[in-house]
Amino acid sequence: MSSFLEQWVYTDVVKDHFMNPRNIWKKEEDFQPDGVGEVGSLACGDQMRIGIKVKNDKIEAIRWLTYGCASAIASTSAMSELVEGMSLEAAYKITPKMITDALGGLPEHKFHCSVLGDKALRAAIDDYLEKNKLPNPFKDHVAVVICECKNVTDQTIEELVKTDKATTLEELQDITGYGTKCGKCKDKVKDLFDEFRHIYGK
Repeated sequence: MSSFLEQWVYTDVVKDHFMNPRNIWKKEEDFQPDGVGEVGSLACGDQMRIGIKVKNDKIEAIRWLTYGCASAIASTSAMSELVEGMSLEAAYKITPKMITDALGGLPEHKFHCSVLGDKALRAAIDDYLEKNKLPNPFKDHVAVVICECKNVTDQTIEELVKTDKATTLEELQDITGYGTKCGKCKDKVKDLFDEFRHIYGK
C-alpha cells in the first residue's frame, strides 16, 4: 500500500508554501491595511481575505487569510511573494497562470483554487482606490471580451454576479444580451457564471 507522501501530487514548491506560508495575516502583528479584498465563501469551501499597504503606487506589504485546501493556501502564499513591491498596475494584472507557474504547476482539478488569489488582490486594490477617491484605470485593461456580438466582458459578468444583479443565466442574458446573436459564447458564459457564483459564495 502506497504511503501518503507517494500519493502527494503537488510540487515541492507547493509543499513548501503550504507548510511554510509567507505573509500570513497575524492578529498580534496589528497590520493596518490601506485596502482589503475578500472573495469566496465558507459554504463553498474556500474563502480568502487580502490586505495591502500602498506606498508610492506600489504594494509595500501584503497580508492574507485563507480557509481552504493546500492549493488555496500555497497559491495565496506564492501570490503574496510575487506582488510585494509591485506597482498597483502590475499587481492588478496578476493571473492564475502566473501564480500556478510560480508554484511549478497545480493538478488540473485544483486550478480553480488559484483563481481566488488574483481576484481578492484586485478587490483589495479596488478598495484602496475607492477609499482614497482615486481613479481606477486598471479594470478595463484586464477585461476579456466573452461575447463579441454584445461586447460582454468577464468583468461585467463578475460584477453582476458579485452584486446579485444576475442570480441566474436568464437574468444575466436579460441584462447583457449575451448569446442572442451568434450564440457561440453561451458555453463560455455559463462556465464563467458558475465560477463566479462559486468564488463569491452565491
